[in-house]
Amino acid sequence: MVLEKIGNALKSGIKKISNAVFLDKRLIDNVVKEIQRALIEADVDVNLVLELSNKIKKIAYDENIRGVDKKEQLIKLIHDEIMILIGEKKEMRIPKKARIVFLGLYGSGKTTTVAKLGFYFSKRGKKVALLGLDTQRPAAMDQLEQMAKKAKIKVFADKSEKDPIKIIEKFEKELEKYDLVLVDTAGRDGLNKELISEIKKIESKVKPSMRILVLPADVGQAAKKQSLEFQKALSIDGVIITRMDGTSKAGGALTACAQTKAPVYFIGTGEQLHEIESFNPKSFIQRLLGMGDLHSLIERVRSATDASQQKRIEKRLKEGKFTLIDLYSQLEQMNKLGSIDKLLSMIPGISQAKLPKDVLENQEKKMKKWKAAISSMTEEEIENPELLEKQTSRIQRIAKGSGTTTTQIRELLKQYHLLKEMLQMQNLSEGEINQKTLQKIAKRFRSKIKL
Repeated sequence: MVLEKIGNALKSGIKKISNAVFLDKRLIDNVVKEIQRALIEADVDVNLVLELSNKIKKIAYDENIRGVDKKEQLIKLIHDEIMILIGEKKEMRIPKKARIVFLGLYGSGKTTTVAKLGFYFSKRGKKVALLGLDTQRPAAMDQLEQMAKKAKIKVFADKSEKDPIKIIEKFEKELEKYDLVLVDTAGRDGLNKELISEIKKIESKVKPSMRILVLPADVGQAAKKQSLEFQKALSIDGVIITRMDGTSKAGGALTACAQTKAPVYFIGTGEQLHEIESFNPKSFIQRLLGMGDLHSLIERVRSATDASQQKRIEKRLKEGKFTLIDLYSQLEQMNKLGSIDKLLSMIPGISQAKLPKDVLENQEKKMKKWKAAISSMTEEEIENPELLEKQTSRIQRIAKGSGTTTTQIRELLKQYHLLKEMLQMQNLSEGEINQKTLQKIAKRFRSKIKL
């Protein structure tokens, strides 16, 4: 999970405060040191860490505040101060017809972010096009085209042209047909005069609605300097932080942006197209504290699932049909959402669950076996899996023909019945995913699911 050490330190500190009979100096000092260590390891500015530490101690040592009131005030203080550290929520408000220019230095993850956001907004009903203007990095346009193909969105690029302005002019009329145009620009090793001049020329031609700076989380506190420099030179509207899943310095990048008042609109949480989420400080802290993050889970489901396939499944369920092929397609959709540990951490009520790290890998191996088994079945068996339970000789034949065991076939049938029941639960097949439904599913099925 993102910033796991901070989350563990905060959870541990809050638990110690809640369970303590007396809030003595030794306990408070231990809690403060634990939080300090985690924040500093996450590259949060030392002055900010000391400021938070002093605020905790001030309340803890105040003799005028006693008992439960003191505990409540301390827990609220820790929560509220972490909220202040990482900044306020600010939504990216995009007009009906918009053009967004993405800025950043080499290696910031600009091209990947442009493709991810294109995918994100296309899933939300916008007609999106990507415009490749990075003529500096040889593979940039190839990368953009490859990712756009995966995302099934249109990309405009000319690999033979070295002048970004000529590329804009070439595709100008085509671009007018789209609701949202995301513009990938070239980077440099640093914000120099050449880059500033190039961006200004592009902006005069593109006339962007917004300018977004892309920062990698591993720059840590250096994010403060970069965001200030770009703000001064090019007047940015906000920030997207990439690689939040792969660095211990993510806390530094988040808090640095908060210090410079540069709103963080999105964070990148992985390599896959759907692994980008709108940044909501409240939800982010809830996840840090192990309280779940329903908002991000629903966003991830919306981005990763195929809407047309889901409608087909819903129709078949209403007709009373759900086959083994449908089971397999649903399992593939679930795999796109990411690791099971990540998903559980977002569900309120079971976010503290701990699963072995190899659980997803084992599930993928099982899926390969199940796919082989399904391929060895007749059409009648696929459409009516109940036949296999009535005639066990069929199970033996399928196992022999697919290189699986009868135990694996029976496990497949068990998962089939489980998922069919889950999908038929009230509200879920209608797409109404809410906290109550998720907790109900978690309670009912967690003990049954065999991974």
